[in-house]
Amino acid sequence: MKHAALWCALLSAVLSLSTCKTQLQHEVNKRQYYQVDSSIVADSRIIDYYAPYKQQLDAEMNRVIGISDHYLTHSRASESLMGNFFADALLWKGKQLDPDVQASFSTKGGIRAELKAGEITVGNIFQIMPFENMVSILTLHGADMLRWADYMAKTGGQPAGGIKLVIKDDKVVEFLVQGKPVDPDAKYKLVTYDYLANGGDYVTCFDNVIARQDYKQLVRETLIEYVSDLTKQGKHIQAQLDGRVQIIQ
Repeated sequence: MKHAALWCALLSAVLSLSTCKTQLQHEVNKRQYYQVDSSIVADSRIIDYYAPYKQQLDAEMNRVIGISDHYLTHSRASESLMGNFFADALLWKGKQLDPDVQASFSTKGGIRAELKAGEITVGNIFQIMPFENMVSILTLHGADMLRWADYMAKTGGQPAGGIKLVIKDDKVVEFLVQGKPVDPDAKYKLVTYDYLANGGDYVTCFDNVIARQDYKQLVRETLIEYVSDLTKQGKHIQAQLDGRVQIIQ
């Protein structure tokens, strides 16, 4: 009797699973698939809902904040017009936040667009920096500043401000901060952004900072403020290749 009851239970379970499988297969077969293309008619109710917000967004993105006299190109070279503009804007904001800031640092990969000559809009700045990175100021030992220079040398140069770096065979030949050689025992302040301060882009030279101050100031807002400030002064963006980072043979 026990064996008979066991077999009945097993048979019932098998039948139950079979039924579930059949029902599941039936439900899957009943699914409909839709092609997402221009044949789909837009829902006017949804359009009417977001249209006012889109108009406000478009107006802000198209707002002109300045003028560039040159096409600011961005490349993998040791120095670029776009990289210098970016680093100069960071250094400008860094000195506003802390007058003791001496240098600025970004990476080529963190800059996502170029700037054409002519009118510069808010939307152009969003293309350059689409990320929500925020400004960070690091206090470093001189020895770690030298490690930073080594990182830039090994990676073929990076956007930086307030320095002069000469590279040969991926090694540092000369490195100056504010026109002076780095003292390994002195302290320096560097402005960058949280992603790099956290070790992004394989940056390992900021693992022994003396102090770190993070700000709610977005890098994108910094670029917008920098261009707007130049405009208020009656100036245009005039980034130049000035030899701050160079590779010699």
